Amino acid sequence: MKKQVKLILPLIIIVLFTSCGEISKKIKEQLNDLSSKTERLDSLLNKEFDKVMALDSIINLESEKVKALDSLIDRSSFKIDSIAKEKLRSLKQVVN
Repeated sequence: MKKQVKLILPLIIIVLFTSCGEISKKIKEQLNDLSSKTERLDSLLNKEFDKVMALDSIINLESEKVKALDSLIDRSSFKIDSIAKEKLRSLKQVVN
């Protein structure tokens, strides 16, 4: 019986190490695959982030243009109001 155990025990150990080696190989393959997918996802996220930053820059530029136009409209409105008030004042003086 002891002789059979001595023969079977090394065989079992060899099978276990072989199994562990295969499992280890599969785990490494899956980790490499996961790492590759992570790198692709990171690259995609960086590209999309760059697009968002470009859009943000465009929005800021257009916002500045809108502010400049708004300021120009305000100044023009003020000038038109001043001219209209002056004309009304002159018209009142002519009528009186």
